Amino acid sequence: MPGASKNQIRLRIHTRIRHRVKGTGQRPRLAVFRSVKHIYAQVIDDTKGHTMVSASSNEKNAVNGGNVAGAKAVGKLIAERAQGKGVKAVVFDRGGYLYHGRVKALADAARAAGLEF
Repeated sequence: MPGASKNQIRLRIHTRIRHRVKGTGQRPRLAVFRSVKHIYAQVIDDTKGHTMVSASSNEKNAVNGGNVAGAKAVGKLIAERAQGKGVKAVVFDRGGYLYHGRVKALADAARAAGLEF
């Protein structure tokens, strides 16, 4: 699409992904948002339209989210919080981003901390 910004392209990809990826009460959606400075993750039950838990590098006492180490910390934190709410399995929503770098680091850290997807 000529003249489309990177974010417009990402949003179009994200919309396409969201037609297939749906979160339920038993298997909610782990959604990732990545900005230049921070990375955010939410576990969402789409049937209720309810965010069950969230974690970000923007929280107090959090590490820098603009690098892979920060993404790993957020992945571990979101997995711990989700398991505290009784969530063991999720579906991963990469948010239109490539499964690479910080997004992949967050996913791998969440898996290592016990979330199944």
